Amino acid sequence: MAKKSKKQQQPGGTPATVALTAAGVEFTVHSYDHDPSHPSYGEEAAEAMGVSPDRVFKTLVADVDGALTVAVVPVAGQLDLKALAAAVGGKRATMADPTLAERTTGYVRGGISPLGQRKKLPTVLDASASAHPTICVSAGRRGLEVELSPEDLQKLTGAVLAPIGRS
Repeated sequence: MAKKSKKQQQPGGTPATVALTAAGVEFTVHSYDHDPSHPSYGEEAAEAMGVSPDRVFKTLVADVDGALTVAVVPVAGQLDLKALAAAVGGKRATMADPTLAERTTGYVRGGISPLGQRKKLPTVLDASASAHPTICVSAGRRGLEVELSPEDLQKLTGAVLAPIGRS
């Protein structure tokens, strides 16, 4: 597992790491060899990094009343679509079409980051994130995670903090 601190980050990077660097936020990049046959991108990341799955968060894109919305939840659990809709003042949420999610965010499925997206979408971060000094989210491609404080993630994405995950 290779680690790079903010100061060692190479120019260019992914849109997520570029956004973090531009914001002057402290973060660490974790890379690992992605296994395409692994059944869960998030669980693979937790295992590869040796990090508890409750500190590794997946980025999901949902459709809430016709508007794409980003949900960031622990990989150990699932997204509660009703709770997500309620968190953004909506009535009904469904998972977004994967092709639309990729086109809108600029990232591929399994590598969607809540940071540096092509189009800024409303974002909800599961409240469990605040129980940790740092969490890991995708850095914008499979096999690459970024570790940062949940407060910085919330500030940079404009995320609402709400209980949207379930075990």
